[in-house]
Amino acid sequence: MTHVIATQAAVCAVAPPLPLFPWQLWVALGLNLVVTAIQLGAYGARLAGVITGRVAISISLFNLFVTASRLANLVYTPMFASLSDHARCIMEHAPPADHAQALGAFDAQSRMILLSATFGALIGTALLPVFIHLYLRGISVYERLGSIPRALLRLADPAVLVRIARSARVPRLTMVRSLKPEAVPMKLLVSNVIVTAVYTAGVVAAYYAGVMRPAAAGTAFGLSGLINGIGTVAFTLVVDPTSSFIVDQAVKGERSVEDVKSMVLWLALTMVVGTLLSQLVLIPATDLIAYVAHLLTR
Repeated sequence: MTHVIATQAAVCAVAPPLPLFPWQLWVALGLNLVVTAIQLGAYGARLAGVITGRVAISISLFNLFVTASRLANLVYTPMFASLSDHARCIMEHAPPADHAQALGAFDAQSRMILLSATFGALIGTALLPVFIHLYLRGISVYERLGSIPRALLRLADPAVLVRIARSARVPRLTMVRSLKPEAVPMKLLVSNVIVTAVYTAGVVAAYYAGVMRPAAAGTAFGLSGLINGIGTVAFTLVVDPTSSFIVDQAVKGERSVEDVKSMVLWLALTMVVGTLLSQLVLIPATDLIAYVAHLLTR
C-alpha cells in the first residue's frame, strides 16, 4: 500500500499541468447538454396530455423521460470524475507551485460543465414544439399498440423521426410574447429556478469539494447523491404537484390550453435561469460540502 501511494505521488509530481480541454471534458459537455435538453423537453408531455385528453398517459411519459434523463445525468459523471482525480492528485502530491494552476483549470472545467447545462436548456426550449409533437405521436402510438416500449421503438424509426422533424416548428418570437407569465403561479417559477440551480450544481460541487479537500474526497463524492436526492424530492413536492394541478384544471375546462402553454414555456425559461444561477451556487455549495465532509471525517 505504501508503495502504491509513493508511486502515485511520484506520478503527480512529474505530471504535466492539468490540461484545460481534455477529451473527457468534451464528452462530459456533450452528454450534459443532450441530457439537459431531453429533461427540459419532458415538460412538453404536460401540454400533450391536455391537447389529447390523455393525462394519465402523458404523466407516464413525463415520468419516464424525467427519470431517464436524471439517471443519464450520471453518465457524464465518470468523465468529470477523471478530471477531478487528476486535479486532486496534483493538489495532494505535487509541489505547492502547481496547486494554483490545477485548481484554476478545474474551476474553469466545472463552470463549463454548468454552462453546457445552460446551452442544453436553451436548445430544449427552442425544440419544445418538436418534443410536444413527439409526445402527441407517442400517445397516439401507445393507444394503438398498448405498450410504451413498443411505442418508443416505433418512434425510433428513422422515417417516423423525419416526418416529426418536418411537421414540427421552432417557436417564433411573436408566439412566445403571447404567452404571459401571469397565468403561472410565481411560487412555481421561483421554486423551479431554485431546484434547478441546486440540482445542476450538486454533482459538480461535490467533486469540486473533493479537489479542495483531498483527504475527505470520498465523503464529498458521497454527499452528491444526497444533494441530488434533496433536489429530486423538492421537485416532487413543489414543482410537480403544482404543474399537475394546472393540467387538471385545463382538462376540466377551468383553465385554457393557453395557460398550460404558458406554464410549459415559463418552466422552460426558469430552468434556463436556474442553470445560470448554478454558477453562483457552485462555490457556496462546494464550501458547504467540503465543510460537512471535513466534519464527517474528523
